[in-house]
Amino acid sequence: MAAESSHRLHKSYVPLFDGMSKIPGGLMLIPLILGSIVGTFFPGFLEMGSFTTALFKNSALPLIAVLIFATGMQITARTSGPVLATTGVLLLTKSFIPAAVVASLGLIVGVKGILGISILAMMATIDNSNGGIWLAFTGRYGNKVDRGSYMASAVNDGPFFTMLFLGASGLADIPFLALLAAVIPLILGFIAGNIDPKWTEVMRPVPSIVIPFFAFALGTGIDLGNVVTGGVTGLLVGAIFSLFTGTLVYFGYRLLLRRGKMSGIGFAAGTTAGNAIATPAIVAAADPTFAPYVEVATAQVASAVLVSAILAPLLAAWVLKRQGGLVADPSVLDDEDDLVESAAGLPDDDVVGHDTAPTGS
Repeated sequence: MAAESSHRLHKSYVPLFDGMSKIPGGLMLIPLILGSIVGTFFPGFLEMGSFTTALFKNSALPLIAVLIFATGMQITARTSGPVLATTGVLLLTKSFIPAAVVASLGLIVGVKGILGISILAMMATIDNSNGGIWLAFTGRYGNKVDRGSYMASAVNDGPFFTMLFLGASGLADIPFLALLAAVIPLILGFIAGNIDPKWTEVMRPVPSIVIPFFAFALGTGIDLGNVVTGGVTGLLVGAIFSLFTGTLVYFGYRLLLRRGKMSGIGFAAGTTAGNAIATPAIVAAADPTFAPYVEVATAQVASAVLVSAILAPLLAAWVLKRQGGLVADPSVLDDEDDLVESAAGLPDDDVVGHDTAPTGS
């Protein structure tokens, strides 16, 4: 009787959450599209004032700050050597080198970019990764070190790297205080999470809670005409950058980490985090010269999130299969869980299996 009552209590008459979750990046993409529809056709709703306007129109930056704070809590100071080495290779090949390439291109062609794709859109797409995709793929085909290196997604999540590279290259005039302000929530979250790990567990559901709301708020500022135009080019951006960055990580795995036939795992890192959809607006808030590019860049990044979430794991599986590394070995997944997961600050296997990383999946 109690079981039947519990089933009734948790029954979804319309599986909204599960439906969004089945779409790569859907937890952010669907609300973003809905927000764009409301902003385009029913703008008066957003001007009602009080809590309605505060939540559905003006909530993006505060909620993103909460998410970045929660992300910082997932980064632990207790890491093993192999986990740190793999994390470093991921950051080098997925963030630093690609961002440097885009910054160099910007210095040649200017911030307007090429083929209707601004440097802002390129940078926001290329310098981060989807931690949820990485955990899901490495949880099946990788080892504990691969899974522990999801910390790279926690570090490159959010707008900090984009602002850092745009500012350091001279493409953007971003005040130091604005750059510092972008990373303070991450730092404070890191401190709080390492002082009291219980807070980490309390904050673990934050992505699922805040992402739909700030995505909707971001969507209200996007014109549907620009979504159509930017979305098509965004698919192209996502495909090209997924292949480019995945290849870089692959060679990092093969040449630096010496992973042999398992190097194909690196292609699974060729993704764009859902949180990157918010990056163009944040950069423009720090440097208003980027404001004209925000709408189209946001739509392009949103499309890139979707296409890279589909393409990267498929490409990784294909390369692993060709090189003889496509093996889902239960012993690889279960051995030494406590040692490495504790060192990397990861939750248990069962939790990871049903969780998305706090990095914008």
